[in-house]
Formats: sequence, structure tokens, C-alpha cells
Amino acid sequence: MTTSFGSATSTVIPNDPKIRMQSFTGLKSLHSIALARNHRVFPLPFSTPSVIRAVSTPVKPETSTTEPKRSKVEIFKEQSNFIRYPLNEEILTDTPNINEAATQLIKFHGSYQQYNRDERGTRSYSFMLRTKNPGGKVPNQLYLTMDDLADQFGVGTLRLTTRQTFQLHGVLKKNLKTVMSTIIKNMGSTLGACGDLNRNVLAPAAPLMTKEYLFAQETADNIAALLTPQSGFYYDVWVDGERFMTSEPPEVVKARNDNSHKTNFPDSPEPIYGTQFLPRKFKIAVTVPTDNSVDILTNDIGVVVVSDDNGEPQGLNIYVGGGMGRTHRMEATFPRLGELLGYVPKEDILYAIKAIVATQRDHGRRDDRRYSRMKYLISSWGIEKFKTVVEQYYGKKFEPFRELPEWEFKSYLGWHEQGDGALFCGLHVDNGRVGGKMKKTLREVIEKYNLNMRITPNQNIILCDIRSAWRRPITTVLAQAGLLLLFVSR
Repeated sequence: MTTSFGSATSTVIPNDPKIRMQSFTGLKSLHSIALARNHRVFPLPFSTPSVIRAVSTPVKPETSTTEPKRSKVEIFKEQSNFIRYPLNEEILTDTPNINEAATQLIKFHGSYQQYNRDERGTRSYSFMLRTKNPGGKVPNQLYLTMDDLADQFGVGTLRLTTRQTFQLHGVLKKNLKTVMSTIIKNMGSTLGACGDLNRNVLAPAAPLMTKEYLFAQETADNIAALLTPQSGFYYDVWVDGERFMTSEPPEVVKARNDNSHKTNFPDSPEPIYGTQFLPRKFKIAVTVPTDNSVDILTNDIGVVVVSDDNGEPQGLNIYVGGGMGRTHRMEATFPRLGELLGYVPKEDILYAIKAIVATQRDHGRRDDRRYSRMKYLISSWGIEKFKTVVEQYYGKKFEPFRELPEWEFKSYLGWHEQGDGALFCGLHVDNGRVGGKMKKTLREVIEKYNLNMRITPNQNIILCDIRSAWRRPITTVLAQAGLLLLFVSR
């Protein structure tokens, strides 16, 4: 049984069983954001959709005898005791794999079950683990830990993702708890790196000490904290309930607990997500004007810092509805660029983000996962209706969008000044694969100079906080390993 609890409105998805197909013409400047949309209409392979609400606690069933259609994953989530069961039992069995329900639930914990598709006969199972690193920030201790884990329990390599995270492949089921707990105890997390919730929040990886870049990173951190699951399932499964929680800014706690406009499930262990979490994965990126290293329009929510003439951040422009995924040979699925939603003062950004998430949570489709991303909801409703519903959860009208300059792609390869007297160095990593001599050299440099690092959305690495006196010896070592071309340095 699926019920509604604590939602703000009773807005219903339109009954028109058609959606708009938009052609992808590539990113353009914000001055021409109309983006040349060519509209085509495709009939959806289903009848009028039913609204499936996020569930918090069971309530008295409605009189209707027809239960709305739900995907299998929605049932797994509802029966899981907030993403615990049966995963907590499956990881303790002697089999090399876990069952279907646990396979879906472990995604919320930051892992996928995999097997070698080229093998015939008995399958060889292993697990991929993905970290959560808002803005790509990786402390020295965590990098060295991931490097060790790759050798001890993985396939000897680390993979960098386009969402600024690590992936560790080849972990056997019997080692899962050891690997997970080690990451947690060394300043890391995999919570929410996969699954139907907010994924890793992107931000420019360059450690520039300008007000705009610092505010973008702070905003990414706060959004990530706001949308982190609160029910403790992750720590219950992997570290037996022990918590390794850092302190949160008071503005994050205040925004999460605020229920002035019925965005929350009262008295639920998951005040924002409920038992059903979101219909599908949810991606957010934050950036500053001109810097499109995060590919801002391809996210469910794209946030751009707006500053005054003195470079002081004042507020943020918001885009919604981006996403590049589609289902092969299904033309009713499509890639889509984000649309302008509006502008909010900087003190309201967490409330605006929460309102958008609540809208997708309560109105996104839960019957067919191919159409569950927020881009399909916006294509069905249109941006004006979507904005109207979001404003009900937000409690305010969005202000007009602030004009911005042209976008630029910035790779940040080579040597650059941070703005605080230190340097940073961007390193190209082929296909995001860190292994062999490259892996050995990176560890040598990061360990010797006690450096922190960042992962870029282009699967490259930035070494941070480098003293000027270290530049020459570091350049020599990196160049010998093929990580840095000498002519790139300037």
C-alpha cells in the first residue's frame, strides 16, 4: 500500500499521455538560452499515469480498490526499514552475491553488485564502491586510504568519475564491510553516491580563493549536507551503528527541520525523503559565472552564484530539468538541457533546493523508472506549472533571472596560483584510470608533501596547497611519470 503523508499540495500530473521531445543542440550562452528547441510528440507506452507519493508511515487506506502501479524498486524501498533489510542480512551470508532486493538497496549505500559478463557458467561476483566527495574534495588521509584499499581489496586501480568521485572496483562480498568501514573511519563516505536520492554535488574543483569560488564550494557542501539521509541506515549496516558525523552548519540544520510549507514528513527518521526516497537519482551542480567545468545544464538542478560589482555573492540563479540519459531504442526517452527557474537570495538557496526536491519526490513518476527523472516531470507539466508547484513548497515567488556572461570550459591543467600564496597543479588522467606508475607516483607526491587533492568533472586530478619551493621537484617527478608535460608549466 502506498499512501500520502505530509505533502504540501494535491497537485495532480496532467492526464495528457504525451510528452515533449526536445532536440539536443549543445550548450549555448545564457544570452541565448532558448536553445533552439525542436518539439516532436511521442505517445508514451503507458496509459494515464497515477501519482505515487513518498511514504512516511502507513495511514488509513483510501476507499479506492485500485492500487496505483509501482515499480519493483518502490516496493523494495517500502519494505526495507529505511534501506536496511534485507541487505543487513544478505551481506552476512556465505554466498558471493546478494539477492535482488539487497542489490537495489546497496546502491543507496554507494555500491553496485557486478559480474564478468564475458564469463560463461558460474558467475564471478564483485562489488563497485563509489565515494561521496562534494566539489571533488579529497583529504590527504582519504586518498592514501583509497590507494591502499585498491591494492588490498580491489583490482589495483582507482577510477575517477565525472561526478568528482572515486570508484573502487573488484571488491568481494566478504570484504565489503571491511572496506566500507575503513573509508568511513578515514574521513570518507559512500552514502548516497548511488541510488534514488541526491548524488554527489558538483562544484568547480579549482581551489581558487576568490569569494565566488569559496561560496560555490560552501554552497555545494551545504546542499550535500541538507540532502544526506538522516535515519542512520548506512552506519547501522557498515559500522554497527557507530556514527562518524561531522558538525553541520546551523543554517543546514535549520533548513532541513523547517516544515513551514509542508516539505517534511513529521516525526519520520527521514524528514525529507520519507521511506520511499526519490523516484530516481537526482543530480545537482553549483558553479560561478563563466566556469562551466561542471556542465551546469545537464543536472536536475544547476545553481550559479551571482555577485555584486565587488565580487561579493548576493544570490543564485537556478536551472532545473537537465539530464543526458535515455533508454536505448526508446524514442520517448530523451536527453534534456536545464531550463531557467529563477533567482533566489543567497540565504534562501537551501529552502529553494528543498522545495524542488520535494516537488520531484511527491510528483515524479514511480511506476516506470525510465520516466522517473525530474526532466520528464517538467516536460509533462511545462516549466510554468512546475515553478508554481515549487513556489508552494518554497513559500515565495522566484525572482527574475540575473543576466550572466558567456560560459567557458576551464580544465585547470598545469600550474596555477590559488590566491593565498600557494599553488595548485592540474594533472590529466587518461579516462580517469589511476594505476601502475601513475598511481605509485601520485602516492609518493601526495604522501611526501602531505597534499590534499580534488577530482574534476573531467576525471582529472588537482593537487592543492603546494608551496612555491616545492614546484620544481614536484614538476620533475610528475613529468617523469608522464603526468605533467614540462611545457604546460608556466
